[in-house]
Amino acid sequence: MVLQLFTLAFLLLSGSLMAADPAAAAAPDFPPSIESYGDRNLGSIGAVLQHRIQVEPFNLIATLLFLAAIIHTFLATKFRNLAHHIEEAHKARWWEAVQAAEKSGTPAPAETISVKGRLLHFLGEVEAVFGLWVVPLLITLAVRQGPSTAIHYLEHRVHFIEPLFVVVIMALASTRPVLEFAERGLRAVASLGRGTPVAWWFSILTVGPLLGSFITEPGAMTIAAMLLGRQFYRFEPPRRLAYATLGLLFVNVSVGGTLTHFAAPPVLMVAGKWSWDTTFMATHFGVHAAAGIVIANVLTFLLLRKDFVGLANAWETEQLNNELAVASAHPVPGWVTGVHLLAMAWAVLNAHHPVLMIGGFLFFLAFYTATEDFQSKLDLRGPILVGFFLAGLVIHGGFQQWWIAPTLGGLGDWPLFLMSTVLTAFNDNAAITYLASLVPNLSDTMKHAVVAGAVTGGGLTVIANAPNPAGQSILAKYFPDGVSPLYLALGALGPTIIVGACFMLLPH
Repeated sequence: MVLQLFTLAFLLLSGSLMAADPAAAAAPDFPPSIESYGDRNLGSIGAVLQHRIQVEPFNLIATLLFLAAIIHTFLATKFRNLAHHIEEAHKARWWEAVQAAEKSGTPAPAETISVKGRLLHFLGEVEAVFGLWVVPLLITLAVRQGPSTAIHYLEHRVHFIEPLFVVVIMALASTRPVLEFAERGLRAVASLGRGTPVAWWFSILTVGPLLGSFITEPGAMTIAAMLLGRQFYRFEPPRRLAYATLGLLFVNVSVGGTLTHFAAPPVLMVAGKWSWDTTFMATHFGVHAAAGIVIANVLTFLLLRKDFVGLANAWETEQLNNELAVASAHPVPGWVTGVHLLAMAWAVLNAHHPVLMIGGFLFFLAFYTATEDFQSKLDLRGPILVGFFLAGLVIHGGFQQWWIAPTLGGLGDWPLFLMSTVLTAFNDNAAITYLASLVPNLSDTMKHAVVAGAVTGGGLTVIANAPNPAGQSILAKYFPDGVSPLYLALGALGPTIIVGACFMLLPH
């Protein structure tokens, strides 16, 4: 039933992407283009931004709502904790009423649900944050500019290809055949260190992110996160090591897709316009990224090596417990794995053709049903929530170019790199590079700086890089109080500095 509902949802969504409402098509194009402001003659960034707010006040409204959504992501953990306490108190009051009823001989009250607690749980779902703040954004837009303008914006100015692709590639990469295939390859690397948690930690965090240059970053994130959960996080590492590992994963995946020109979204945004091919990416970014990944992993291990001792002890007592062993007695045939890999390749090759990508995924769902004896349960909750998160993010992001473009365009190489890194932490890095591609007369060194900054800062927050919500969704169960945005940023800070230095200081 779940598969049928999911198939129907995808068909409806893909149909909505292809159809255009004539009334919406006639609506004014909004938000205004950068050129329409006519402010190139203004001297300072402050003057430019003030002028654009005066021309279109909705710019400021949209950015304030976007800022509110960002703040909300930092408060999500507090909402969840408060919801837990309220539900526990509600349950305790019900239990006291039951005991009182037993003593008085009256019927016991039925157990009820705390509406307030459930509402706070909803507010604490990180994946729902940006979608939630889309509601006041679109209502305000419809009131100020008219409903047809809001519809026109969604149909013609926002592209949901990336959220759709992340849903598809997450679902494919998390299947049993793909995971077992990836596990066998990484096991060969981990076997050099006897397959200990430390060896798995190194192999997953080093090889896994670099796979993102070929199977795309969302695919690499899904595989690396699931294998980290099974081979590392299940041994309950100390909190500082848990966050350091999560920060490493996010940073490494963000830079690991730069060996090619087609796998990392921030690179895709500029590769065609700036004529960057795979050879260029490998020599100007990929080698530096690989060096940064290795250095960051080694330094993190040396700094936290004492925290690995407990993991090694736990591993020694559980060598026979391999969580990748599926309860089913049926081994996965090679041809089933081959079809899964072909489905992933099809999704990657047709990522910018939604009809072909979704059609291939529907074919995969039928194949999955026919070969369920060789499959594990296909959990679509995580991919769909991540897709919802990214859809909300791109809707908000389309209204931020008014301030990001001039901020990037008026800086030198190093300031541009630092600004790109910081802005990425509060916006998707693909949006940063896309807006940079609109800035005229960028030098080659400035182009390098802005892309280097965008991929370097991609691990600082969950919203900084499209695959991050996927990794957080998979690994959230290993963080009992939820993933803290502050601790995540601290865990990613060291690797961010290391890979940034490699991009900017090593010859290219």
